[in-house]
Amino acid sequence: MSVLFTSISENNPVKRGDAEELVAPFGLTIDPSESADFHTLLAALHDCAESVDAVSGYQPGSDQVTYPRQGIRRPTREGQIFGQAWAHKFLIRGNPNGGVLAGKTLSLKDVIAVAGVPQLMGSDIIPSWTPSSDATVVTRVLHAGADIHGTSTCENYCHSTSSFTSAQGKVENPHARGYSAGGSTSGGAALVAGGVVDLTIGGDQGGSIRVPASFCGCVGLKPTYGRVPYTGVSSGYDGIDDRSVSSPLPGSTSFASALQSSSDSLRGVRMGVLTEGSNHDFISPIVKHSVLAAASKFAKLGATVEQVSLPEHLNGPAIWTVQQRISGAQTLLGLKTISIYQERLDQWTLPHA
Repeated sequence: MSVLFTSISENNPVKRGDAEELVAPFGLTIDPSESADFHTLLAALHDCAESVDAVSGYQPGSDQVTYPRQGIRRPTREGQIFGQAWAHKFLIRGNPNGGVLAGKTLSLKDVIAVAGVPQLMGSDIIPSWTPSSDATVVTRVLHAGADIHGTSTCENYCHSTSSFTSAQGKVENPHARGYSAGGSTSGGAALVAGGVVDLTIGGDQGGSIRVPASFCGCVGLKPTYGRVPYTGVSSGYDGIDDRSVSSPLPGSTSFASALQSSSDSLRGVRMGVLTEGSNHDFISPIVKHSVLAAASKFAKLGATVEQVSLPEHLNGPAIWTVQQRISGAQTLLGLKTISIYQERLDQWTLPHA
């Protein structure tokens, strides 16, 4: 084995015997003849970690002079609605000079960073985290004139399409008390559909915007991957997230004007309708009819609509269930790493048992 040794800082806290203490819980020992080498490696690793920790990481700014945060608080029982739809309530007033969102009220899913507002992330596994900067989307909606009224409850680490897994409490459907609001952007969808706020911003990796929107009867949009930065859900590269580096700069597109256009022609637009998306037993006939009727309408407006087959699509729910429900749960509980170590430990000790 080739090992790179490095000089150790004078104030390094790693002591002789620390390496042996670290491996002992796993039933392992270190040969005394190699103890000095392991001490050097562990001390060098500590110095590397300290060096990386000392590097200043880039954080987006937070203009709290123009956009001060007012009344940050966890709602009382009397201040809640639809069960536990609010995570934190506060007020940040938007651009006083107005903008395309002037006069609109807005909530943010409780995984979107707002400087000074604790994030619960629907969990009590770890203490809440308070960001020191605003997500890109927060800055942009404030510049556009929207008033942010708080953060909305999300499912436990966003791992549910229901609305009862949040450690802060369940969220009820605004149209039917006792029924699910969907998830994982559960609180936000309930607040919009219940008329409490005009808009909410969430996140959608596997349906977390679209599912609660359908459950609550409002419009939910998952943008094209790469269109928006992960540092915020608004269009255009923000200079931080390289996944959206090819996205056009903010303000350089014509989405809004295209939506406001009076033209009813979709000539030149190609659309695919997933065959496996509707050809299975558990889809609701009403949902199937609505989707196919919309596709037919697009065709009448001039779009080219074609059936597209992806046979592996039908395996999606099973794959998602294993990945999210089993592996995801173990990771959240801190069991996944331990189980891997235990499996390796069993392999190492089995021949000597």
